[in-house]
Amino acid sequence: MEIERKFLIKKMPEDLDAYPCHVIEQGYLCTEPVVRIRRQDDSYILTYKGNGMMSREEYNLPLNGDAYRHLRPKADGNIIRKKRYVIPAEGNLHIELDVFEPPFAPLVLAEVEFPDEQSARSFTPPDWFGEDVTFDGRYHNSFLSCQKI
Repeated sequence: MEIERKFLIKKMPEDLDAYPCHVIEQGYLCTEPVVRIRRQDDSYILTYKGNGMMSREEYNLPLNGDAYRHLRPKADGNIIRKKRYVIPAEGNLHIELDVFEPPFAPLVLAEVEFPDEQSARSFTPPDWFGEDVTFDGRYHNSFLSCQKI
Protein backbone atom coordinates (compact mmCIF):
# COMPACT_ATOMS: atom_id res chain seq x y z
CA MET A 1 0.00 0.00 0.00
CA GLU A 2 1.30 3.43 -0.96
CA ILE A 3 0.16 6.33 1.22
CA GLU A 4 1.48 9.68 0.07
CA ARG A 5 0.71 13.36 -0.14
CA LYS A 6 1.83 15.56 -3.01
CA PHE A 7 2.61 19.29 -2.99
CA LEU A 8 3.59 22.02 -5.40
CA ILE A 9 6.71 23.92 -4.37
CA LYS A 10 6.74 27.67 -3.79
CA LYS A 11 10.47 27.96 -3.04
CA MET A 12 13.30 25.55 -3.78
CA PRO A 13 15.50 24.52 -0.84
CA GLU A 14 18.77 26.45 -0.88
CA ASP A 15 21.01 23.45 -0.19
CA LEU A 16 19.51 21.11 -2.78
CA ASP A 17 22.89 19.81 -3.97
CA ALA A 18 23.58 18.46 -0.46
CA TYR A 19 20.94 15.73 -0.88
CA PRO A 20 21.03 12.46 -2.82
CA CYS A 21 19.72 12.85 -6.37
CA HIS A 22 18.36 10.20 -8.73
CA VAL A 23 17.82 10.52 -12.47
CA ILE A 24 14.46 9.01 -13.39
CA GLU A 25 12.88 8.14 -16.73
CA GLN A 26 9.47 6.50 -16.79
CA GLY A 27 6.78 5.51 -19.23
CA TYR A 28 3.26 4.13 -18.89
CA LEU A 29 2.11 0.93 -20.55
CA CYS A 30 -1.38 1.56 -19.15
CA THR A 31 -2.93 4.35 -17.08
CA GLU A 32 -6.02 2.57 -15.73
CA PRO A 33 -4.83 0.64 -13.85
CA VAL A 34 -1.40 2.23 -13.84
CA VAL A 35 1.35 0.00 -15.21
CA ARG A 36 4.63 1.88 -15.29
CA ILE A 37 8.21 1.13 -16.26
CA ARG A 38 10.97 3.16 -14.65
CA ARG A 39 14.70 3.56 -14.96
CA GLN A 40 16.14 5.12 -11.81
CA ASP A 41 19.86 5.60 -12.19
CA ASP A 42 21.03 2.08 -13.05
CA SER A 43 18.01 0.14 -11.78
CA TYR A 44 14.80 -0.80 -13.58
CA ILE A 45 11.33 -1.39 -12.12
CA LEU A 46 7.89 -2.43 -13.35
CA THR A 47 5.14 -0.96 -11.13
CA TYR A 48 1.41 -1.63 -10.82
CA LYS A 49 -0.67 1.01 -9.01
CA GLY A 50 -4.33 0.61 -8.13
CA ASN A 51 -6.95 3.34 -7.98
CA GLY A 52 -6.82 6.07 -5.35
CA MET A 53 -5.37 9.45 -4.62
CA MET A 54 -3.70 9.47 -1.19
CA SER A 55 -3.80 5.70 -0.61
CA ARG A 56 -3.57 2.97 -3.22
CA GLU A 57 -2.14 -0.44 -3.88
CA GLU A 58 1.36 -0.48 -5.31
CA TYR A 59 3.48 -3.43 -6.39
CA ASN A 60 7.05 -3.15 -7.68
CA LEU A 61 8.86 -5.84 -9.64
CA PRO A 62 12.49 -5.69 -10.72
CA LEU A 63 13.34 -5.46 -14.40
CA ASN A 64 16.70 -5.68 -16.12
CA GLY A 65 17.98 -3.17 -18.64
CA ASP A 66 17.11 -5.33 -21.64
CA ALA A 67 13.50 -5.75 -20.48
CA TYR A 68 13.19 -2.01 -19.85
CA ARG A 69 14.56 -1.16 -23.31
CA HIS A 70 12.16 -3.72 -24.85
CA LEU A 71 9.12 -2.23 -23.07
CA ARG A 72 10.02 1.47 -23.43
CA PRO A 73 8.85 1.80 -27.08
CA LYS A 74 5.54 0.25 -26.05
CA ALA A 75 4.83 3.04 -23.54
CA ASP A 76 1.90 5.27 -24.42
CA GLY A 77 2.21 9.04 -24.57
CA ASN A 78 5.01 11.04 -23.03
CA ILE A 79 8.12 9.61 -21.43
CA ILE A 80 8.65 11.52 -18.19
CA ARG A 81 12.14 12.56 -17.13
CA LYS A 82 12.95 14.13 -13.79
CA LYS A 83 15.56 14.50 -11.11
CA ARG A 84 14.50 13.30 -7.68
CA TYR A 85 16.14 14.73 -4.59
CA VAL A 86 15.62 12.78 -1.36
CA ILE A 87 15.41 15.13 1.61
CA PRO A 88 15.02 13.96 5.22
CA ALA A 89 12.00 15.31 7.10
CA GLU A 90 10.75 15.20 10.67
CA GLY A 91 9.30 11.97 11.99
CA ASN A 92 11.72 9.71 10.07
CA LEU A 93 10.01 10.73 6.80
CA HIS A 94 11.58 11.61 3.46
CA ILE A 95 10.58 14.27 0.96
CA GLU A 96 11.00 13.20 -2.65
CA LEU A 97 11.45 16.46 -4.56
CA ASP A 98 10.84 15.88 -8.28
CA VAL A 99 12.25 18.47 -10.69
CA PHE A 100 10.74 17.72 -14.08
CA GLU A 101 12.62 18.11 -17.35
CA PRO A 102 11.01 19.43 -20.55
CA PRO A 103 8.32 19.31 -21.68
CA PHE A 104 7.00 19.48 -18.10
CA ALA A 105 9.58 21.93 -16.73
CA PRO A 106 9.29 24.10 -14.69
CA LEU A 107 7.02 21.72 -12.74
CA VAL A 108 8.41 20.78 -9.32
CA LEU A 109 6.51 18.46 -6.97
CA ALA A 110 7.23 17.10 -3.51
CA GLU A 111 5.89 13.73 -2.44
CA VAL A 112 5.96 12.42 1.11
CA GLU A 113 5.16 8.77 1.83
CA PHE A 114 3.65 7.75 5.17
CA PRO A 115 3.30 4.54 7.16
CA ASP A 116 -0.46 5.10 7.66
CA GLU A 117 -3.31 7.47 6.74
CA GLN A 118 -3.37 9.08 10.21
CA SER A 119 0.26 10.17 9.76
CA ALA A 120 -0.53 11.49 6.29
CA ARG A 121 -3.50 13.54 7.51
CA SER A 122 -1.61 15.01 10.46
CA PHE A 123 1.51 15.98 8.45
CA THR A 124 2.47 19.65 8.60
CA PRO A 125 4.41 20.56 5.46
CA PRO A 126 7.55 22.70 5.64
CA ASP A 127 7.27 26.41 4.79
CA TRP A 128 8.80 25.94 1.33
CA PHE A 129 5.91 23.68 0.25
CA GLY A 130 3.07 25.24 -1.71
CA GLU A 131 -0.41 23.97 -2.52
CA ASP A 132 -1.40 20.44 -1.49
CA VAL A 133 -2.33 18.67 -4.76
CA THR A 134 -2.75 15.18 -3.32
CA PHE A 135 -6.34 14.93 -4.54
CA ASP A 136 -5.76 16.66 -7.88
CA GLY A 137 -5.26 13.96 -10.51
CA ARG A 138 -3.66 16.45 -12.91
CA TYR A 139 -0.43 16.06 -10.93
CA HIS A 140 -0.21 12.28 -11.23
CA ASN A 141 2.64 11.30 -13.54
CA SER A 142 0.28 8.91 -15.34
CA PHE A 143 -1.95 11.91 -16.20
CA LEU A 144 1.06 13.92 -17.42
CA SER A 145 2.07 11.02 -19.65
CA CYS A 146 -1.22 11.37 -21.57
CA GLN A 147 -1.07 15.12 -22.21
CA LYS A 148 -0.67 16.46 -25.73
CA ILE A 149 2.40 18.62 -25.90
